[in-house]
Amino acid sequence: MPDLNEMDLLREYAGSGSETAFAGLVQRHINLVYSVALRYTGNSPDAQDVTQAVFIILAQKAASLRQRTTLTGWLYETTRFIGIRHLRNRARQQAREQEAYMQSTLNDPNTENLWRQLAPILEDAMSRLNEKERTLLALRFYENKSGAETAALLGIQEWAAHKRATRALEKLRKFFAKRGVTSTAATLGETISANSVQAAPALLAKTATAVALAKGATASLSTLTLIKGALKIMAWSKIKTAIVAGTVAILTVGTTTLVVNHYRNHSAIFSSTKELSAADNARFSLLTGSTPEEAAKIFLTACSQNDWGTAGKYFDPQFLKKYPDFYFDFTNLYGGLKLISLGKPFKGRVIMFGGAEYAGVYVPYEIRVGDGAVKKSQLAIRCDNPEHRWYWDGGM
Repeated sequence: MPDLNEMDLLREYAGSGSETAFAGLVQRHINLVYSVALRYTGNSPDAQDVTQAVFIILAQKAASLRQRTTLTGWLYETTRFIGIRHLRNRARQQAREQEAYMQSTLNDPNTENLWRQLAPILEDAMSRLNEKERTLLALRFYENKSGAETAALLGIQEWAAHKRATRALEKLRKFFAKRGVTSTAATLGETISANSVQAAPALLAKTATAVALAKGATASLSTLTLIKGALKIMAWSKIKTAIVAGTVAILTVGTTTLVVNHYRNHSAIFSSTKELSAADNARFSLLTGSTPEEAAKIFLTACSQNDWGTAGKYFDPQFLKKYPDFYFDFTNLYGGLKLISLGKPFKGRVIMFGGAEYAGVYVPYEIRVGDGAVKKSQLAIRCDNPEHRWYWDGGM
């Protein structure tokens, strides 16, 4: 069946509950999902549990996915979420094992050994890309679609798909190079394309289809546990995206200089900005014990030192209670960051909020995260709580 018909299958299943249509979707994507799951879990039984969980969630959410142009990106992201959940209790052990494995194969140049070096950390590397980049690489190198097919599925020009793929592969190359795996971006693409997807166990497609169509009623306890945890992570991811796009993290717009005038020039974000005065800083210092810039520096320095006892004080306990998975994701992404510089704190009125002034303070920053990427943005912090504590509110 032609690739562009996969969404017809999804709509048929969502509309009429067609088991044949759902089985077709499973058969089409089972190898991709299983292969990604296998790299997360490291063993076939756990990978099969993850795979079943992915397709159960697909069956549950089919109606909400009907407007997409392709399922590959969603399936990859969902597999990744469930894989993260699976690894939560053994992340440190796996990191040690991977490091030892990398050292044992470090200098072997042939392609087969290159894949053996890449495989244990490929999904970690992919997690450092954004979702659009992951979807593109999954289509291009996991499912081995042509540049034209990939572009058509993503609704972009072929040259744009090629450019984005080249940029994403270069990011992967830099990530692997920092971990002792030396290769060109082109060789990485070829190696991933040749090895990233393998055949799933023969009966897994039938089992996953049957369990998913039963909405998980016959799933194992381990699979149900994975589903529950993954749905929490997926819900948090949506909330985090909404924050980045529509609330305080309008803050994520990149900067080129750390002076307040730069932000004032972003008229698409702020209707007005005002740098804090000496009196403002004195007032905050009296109220909280530190100025906004001091609070931001303490928080980011603690993150750089993996001092989560200190950094954790800047997270609202009620927020962490509601979204417990956030803390794990944040520490993995920002632990060990390097603080490059801070700019002058300012207040801002945001156009998206009808010109309303944000209740907290923006502190421009520049950091380098674990994969070497430099991030420039504005930290949002606020102290309008009964204890007058500084709490992180977004911007990372």
